[in-house]
Amino acid sequence: MKLIEDYNFPKEVFGHKLNRDLIWEVVRAYLYNQRQGKASTKTRAEVSGGGRKPWRQKGTGRARQGSIRSPLWRGGGVVFGPRPREFQLKMPKRKKRLALLQSLSHMYQEQRIKIIDGIDLPQPKTRLLFDLIKSLDLADKKVLIVVPRKDPELSLAARNIPNIEVEQVDGLNTYQVLNHDYLLFTHEAIETGVERWKSTKS
Repeated sequence: MKLIEDYNFPKEVFGHKLNRDLIWEVVRAYLYNQRQGKASTKTRAEVSGGGRKPWRQKGTGRARQGSIRSPLWRGGGVVFGPRPREFQLKMPKRKKRLALLQSLSHMYQEQRIKIIDGIDLPQPKTRLLFDLIKSLDLADKKVLIVVPRKDPELSLAARNIPNIEVEQVDGLNTYQVLNHDYLLFTHEAIETGVERWKSTKS
């Protein structure tokens, strides 16, 4: 593993100015779309039991009640509780791409992108990967390792290291980029990414 310090970052990809409003819009949509919307409570109609009137209407001195599944009762139905719903905000591809390029440009301008010639782990061992991260002075940083394709062994090695995440270059998004202190690209990954980002129309 060798650090590449003389990589030529193309302006078409890494020369964009950060638009905070656009970034906020895209990140908000991304986080919104992660929600499952499965929270649910039962109304009095859905709670089982309660078909019999608890006590007669008059003569007991207590307030009249029609069912033990009334929202007034413990274990009864819930009024205006959460119901399953779909959380989804659509975002134009052009906006998503532009936000990604702006976030990558921001990381580049802040000198928070590092490129290595590759990651070759003889075994999917956490210690081996941690030593590699430590050699780059990133042991106490939140690092996103970007690879050209799925790498199960690398993902396995990174799983037990706090603040280390592995992502394929094709799956990179604005939130991931800005949510990490450093981006660690393999040379093949950044070449693949640059080719992809330059060829996509804005």
